Amino acid sequence: MGVQRLAFFDLDNTLIDRQNALSGWVNEFCISRDLSDSACIKMCEELSVRAYPADFVRLRRELQLAESADELWKSYVRGIAARVTCRPGTAQRLGELRAAGWSLGVITNGAVDIQQAKLKQTGLLGAFDMVCISGEVGVRKPSPEIFEAAARRCALPLDGWMVGDNPATDVGGGQAVGLRTLWISGGREWPAGARNPDSIAEDASAAITYLLEWGYGRQPQSSGIL
Repeated sequence: MGVQRLAFFDLDNTLIDRQNALSGWVNEFCISRDLSDSACIKMCEELSVRAYPADFVRLRRELQLAESADELWKSYVRGIAARVTCRPGTAQRLGELRAAGWSLGVITNGAVDIQQAKLKQTGLLGAFDMVCISGEVGVRKPSPEIFEAAARRCALPLDGWMVGDNPATDVGGGQAVGLRTLWISGGREWPAGARNPDSIAEDASAAITYLLEWGYGRQPQSSGIL
């Protein structure tokens, strides 16, 4: 058997499009409750980086909503899960990596129910050997503990790649524990002054192509300037 290769992937805005799903759900939510444009903007801003049940306790109070915080959270989970998408063929491309001898994991910040719902809805859950969610582990990226927990779940040393869209939590967190890093740019430029990732890919499919080439001992091309 050859060397076991390991790659961790972020979920939101790396494998799936959370941002458009969030915007669509918030817009529909506000229209159905006759909320103002400012309320819609406030919700998008407050939920854009992270969303937990506690956030809906606060939003319920601030926006004077009739439903309980628990009902609002469940509505959010259902609505976001129904709207998230990933590029067609993503699961199959991940399957190419596994067929090439890679162990694959998801490391994602978020509550367990919503992150699991996204993975199931997009058909990505079965594409991974393990899923590590901050709401279950008790720490968020970029804390080293979540990367260490993910490696233990794969029964492999913490020696591989971290693929993600966030320069701080994905790239910075991965670098801090000695992982190689692949930044999903989505057309953005790498932040000035930040430590460079090992490579840049436009999207998850390009990242998978890069890892396959790297795994075969070739010299893959970065899709961004470092």
